Amino acid sequence: MTNIQLNVLFKKMQKDDKKEVLMFHVLSDELPYADELLKLPGTIAILKVQEQEGVGAEFVSIQRDDKKTVLKFNVKRDSKKVYELYKFAGNNVKLEIQPSQMSIDEFYETEEDEDNEEEVSKDQMNMDEVEQHSDVNE
Repeated sequence: MTNIQLNVLFKKMQKDDKKEVLMFHVLSDELPYADELLKLPGTIAILKVQEQEGVGAEFVSIQRDDKKTVLKFNVKRDSKKVYELYKFAGNNVKLEIQPSQMSIDEFYETEEDEDNEEEVSKDQMNMDEVEQHSDVNE
């Protein structure tokens, strides 16, 4: 599947629990790449807004009416790349959508920013060691 490039209105970006909700409006009677876009909800995609670095997002839904098409995405809030997008909200932007091979489960399990991973102390026990230690004390 090819990358989809659209000129859209970056309607809003809002915090919701552990994710950011991004909404884009395609303000046109016709939707370019309609067939490809209709296959994407429920999958993971890489979004590029303007010339920013791509960010992984769950393509939640696509809604069409007479005046516009609304594209809704969920992005994990722990991504530093997400905060770079705030400056584009409320503006017309170039949006590139690239389908990803990643499943939704994999997306929410993986850390997008390796900087967010905590250092584990050498003295810290893992779960197997905890179980062995508790067995010995009983």
